[in-house]
Amino acid sequence: MNRASRLKGKVALVLGGSRGIGEAIVRRLAGEGSAVALTYLASPEKAAEAARTAEAEGVPALAIRADSGDPAAVKEAINQVLARFGRLDIVVVNAGILMRGTVDAFGLDDFDKMVATNIRGVFAALHFAAPHIQDGGRMITIGSNTAIRTGFAGASVYSMTKAAVAVLVRGAAIDLAPRGITVNNVQPGPTATDMTLGYREMVKPLIPLGRIGEPDEVAGLVAYLASEEAGFITGASYTIDGGYVA
Repeated sequence: MNRASRLKGKVALVLGGSRGIGEAIVRRLAGEGSAVALTYLASPEKAAEAARTAEAEGVPALAIRADSGDPAAVKEAINQVLARFGRLDIVVVNAGILMRGTVDAFGLDDFDKMVATNIRGVFAALHFAAPHIQDGGRMITIGSNTAIRTGFAGASVYSMTKAAVAVLVRGAAIDLAPRGITVNNVQPGPTATDMTLGYREMVKPLIPLGRIGEPDEVAGLVAYLASEEAGFITGASYTIDGGYVA
């Protein structure tokens, strides 16, 4: 099948799709023929640009302001997608936050913020989307290779939230399997985004391939998992990190 039409007729929602890995996913899904909705919180200009880029691929796009740490906002975003497009086939949960600090110094308020977005927000997306996603649909979360190996001080809470996502995906895959819906998790390593600016050079020596990953590489894996070709893959976590955890 021609990659440009592999997802033709599908409707995708990318939570956290205005920049970095999320924006690359929006571009890739649109490039493969899917209509795309994306959420953003603090980057309206980048969200609008991402939507325009998707529309340039010849598909409709919609940018929605929604805080992934607020379950009501996540539910409303899904409702807006259904109102605009009339269906939902693919859900990609990319929204997440990263705050660093050792366990003796990490504040409880920051802990709650990380859990609210990185765990509760992911659950809310799956929970509210499940009744509406088409049978045979695709749910994909964006976790982190830190679920397997933290590697340096100050990332314990972030690693915990991403490990929780990997476990949630395994159970959700079983729950939704009777409807042919697959649920999978993509675990990037250090990737060239705003989130990694402060520590790229620190971790690069730990990557056997000797470089930081690119958002488009992660987006390619997501697009594959969203396709019909990946119909027998569910409950899996795919690490894409240049060998960091090998």
